[in-house]
Amino acid sequence: MGDIRRRGAVALGITGLVAPLTLALGAAPAQAASCTTQTGPYQKQVEKFLGRPVDGVQSTADCEAIQAFQTKHGITPNIGYAGSITWGVMDLMNKQKAVGNNPNKDGKCPVNKGRIACVNLTLQLSWIQDGDRLVYGPVPVRTGRDGYETRTGLKKIYWRDIDHVSSLYNVPMPYSQFFDGGQAFHSVGVSMWNPPGSHGCVNMTTATAQKYWSLLKTGDDVFVYGRKPGT
Repeated sequence: MGDIRRRGAVALGITGLVAPLTLALGAAPAQAASCTTQTGPYQKQVEKFLGRPVDGVQSTADCEAIQAFQTKHGITPNIGYAGSITWGVMDLMNKQKAVGNNPNKDGKCPVNKGRIACVNLTLQLSWIQDGDRLVYGPVPVRTGRDGYETRTGLKKIYWRDIDHVSSLYNVPMPYSQFFDGGQAFHSVGVSMWNPPGSHGCVNMTTATAQKYWSLLKTGDDVFVYGRKPGT
């Protein structure tokens, strides 16, 4: 999130969700932190998610797999402990994957607005629909953390800046599409499951932000609903 002052010149489907889940289980960079031998309260759930033998007892291999996952998604401390934050991220991934290609099954995002970008804060998912037809998504997103919540309601994209830089946080916000004050869709270089969340913007991968940029325009509707876990 950043303010809306311009700085600098302006020079499908569920696969967008499944691919990051696959990457989440891939090899992570070398860890500096020590691996814990302690069994965590969510040991069995985490073992099952990671495809480890589900015995509820921490092993060296369990710890290394958990630690790689934590490092990949910026979960700290990344010591391989199967705690509530790590399981919370995994549980959210499971819920996101279960949505499949019907993200508006509950009918909460309006279908009478034509082209609209929907954001489900509870599931940390976004998609674009036209009436009741799914155009793109659903894809995982990263919304506002506690104290910086992404505001809910029906909004409109009112300004777009492909090379925006936040003057509040002095960070780049590529492919920014502002829909509520300083809150915007834009790309970031961190995992979509990196806790605790953004400063209010709807963070996206570069590929997703580029797709949103190509599909949306000034004046298009945005509907944000639900509540991000932990806020």
